[in-house]
This record gives sequence, C-alpha cells and structure tokens, in this order.
Amino acid sequence: MKHHVDGSAHHVAGLFTLPLRWVIGWTYFSAFWRRLILDNKLIPEEAGYIGEKFNHFLPNALGIKPIIEYLVLNPEALQISMVTFTIVEAIVGLFIIFGLFTRLMSVGVFFLAMGILLGSGWLGTTCLDEWQIGVLGVASGFVLFLTGSGPYSLDNYLMNKQAAFTHKKWFALLGSGNLPLKNMRPTVLLMSVFIFGLTLYTNQYFHGGVFGTLHNKSVRPKVEISNIHQKGSQLTFQLFRVEGADVYGSFLIGIEVLDENNKVVKSIGQNELATFQAENIRNHYVAKIKPGKHSLILPLGAKADLTIDLEDVQVRENYSLRLIDISGIEWTAEI
Repeated sequence: MKHHVDGSAHHVAGLFTLPLRWVIGWTYFSAFWRRLILDNKLIPEEAGYIGEKFNHFLPNALGIKPIIEYLVLNPEALQISMVTFTIVEAIVGLFIIFGLFTRLMSVGVFFLAMGILLGSGWLGTTCLDEWQIGVLGVASGFVLFLTGSGPYSLDNYLMNKQAAFTHKKWFALLGSGNLPLKNMRPTVLLMSVFIFGLTLYTNQYFHGGVFGTLHNKSVRPKVEISNIHQKGSQLTFQLFRVEGADVYGSFLIGIEVLDENNKVVKSIGQNELATFQAENIRNHYVAKIKPGKHSLILPLGAKADLTIDLEDVQVRENYSLRLIDISGIEWTAEI
C-alpha cells in the first residue's frame, strides 16, 4: 500500500515546523562547525578548549554536578566526552536539518537541551541566556517528536519512494509519519505539564524568576575560601570561584592576613600575584588559577590550593585571610 501523506495531519504539522526544524538543527550542528571546522576547540593545551567552558558549569549545576566534577577531575575522560558530545551534536543537528529519522533526532535534541539546562542554566550576564536556550530546546525537541518532518525532508522522500522500512511501525516512531499512538491527548498534556513545570522550577532555582528576589550569579565574581591551615611559615588555603561571568576571570590583586584588630600583618600585592610561583598553586580542575600580566587570574569553576610564605608572622586566634579583587570586591575567612 502506498503512503498517503500529503493531506495527513502530521504531514501538515511537519510542514509548519520546518523553520523550527532548520533553526534547531543549525543550533546544534553549528556547535560542531565552530568547535572543529572554524576553530579547533577540542585541543586541551590550547586557549578556548571546550573542556574549560564545561568546567564553568560546575559550581551551580543542577542534579548533574557529580558527573561534571568527575570529568573535570579526569582530563582524559573529559576530552573523550567533549569529542563524543560534539559528534553527537553534529549528527543530531545535521539529521534534523535534513529531516532524516526526525523523531529519533528530536529525542537527541530533548536530552542535549536538558543537559544544557541543568548544567549551565544559571549562566548569562545580561539575560538568562543558557536557561532560555535549555528550556526552549527541551520544548522544541518534544514538538518535533510529535510532528516529525513534512514535505521538505528525507523522511518524506523515503516514504514517497516506498522504501520498505518506512512501512514498519518503528519508522513511524523514529522517523516521520502518523505517530502510532491511539490517544495522544493525555501524553501531550502530561509532557507539556512536565516541561512547563521544569521551566518554572529551573527559572526559580537558578534565578528566583518566579517569586522572591531575582538574582543573577553571572554578574559579579564570588570566591569561596576554605581548608586554611598553617605548617611552619607556610599558610595554605583553597580557593573556588563559584560565580561571575564565564568569559571573564576574577583578577586577584591582593592577599592579606589580618590580626584580631583587622590590622594587616602580611600583604601580597598585585605585582607579586602577577608573578606568583606556579609550584605554590595546586589546581584541581581543567580551569586553572594562574598568574596573569597584572594579577592572579581565577577563572569561573577553578579550584586550587594556594600556599603563601608568612615569613615571621605567627598566626593566632581570630586572625583572618582577605582576598581583594580588582573590582574592589573582598572575600574574607577566619584562619
């Protein structure tokens, strides 16, 4: 029996979602294009390595933080994951653009967008950039699963050519055509409620966008200080940059030790931090704290143990450590 698709509801729906399919497809394929063709960002030793951006997701990721931390702690596994992720994005994007196995690829869109949402939904300096990309991708993936592809697709071409496998039930589930569900209303409603609930929950969790105080963790840097201990004249402490813009570092221009009267008893200035010895920095992740031209640079998501020489300063009770950012922001912690 020949396919009669021209007047079917799914055929028309697939036609109406053509611009959505092309835009979503390019969104994911372009990640591969700019990461490997326009510029190779899969080389760990070079600037712009995509693994470092992945590291930026870590501090405030939702639900998948252990996975991210495992990967940034294991550079080889991270690189394999980034290459695999990029290839998957290329395949999903290209197949969606051409409308080949559209429903299967829409599931890929759904989960890729979910990963973006949970990992980086909190990022965005001027607006809620990554959150918007994530929730719209999740919703778009589900819509494309429902509609499949219309007349301008390889799925439709294969169906019109009467390819044998297009008559199989599995093709309707993985490709295009009439979706083999008897009553789709409950399924569509349930998934729509889930996606809308996910949208509201993540908007509130990441940004306080539903009620309460609106906040944006990408606006200004925040550094957590922990694990402070002294051994002889050496003071060691851990720094973890957890907030601020992902494309711009925190620039540390001062480290001070204060006594119980908040008097500075030890100070390391901007010039010293710009030449801070690499052996006194033990980085944990791919994003690394390192000396820059005019300061010590703390990228988003970087965690490291720093050691400074107190020389003849004897740390006592109620002494504290203060860090000074070039913006004027200060962070303190008791020693």
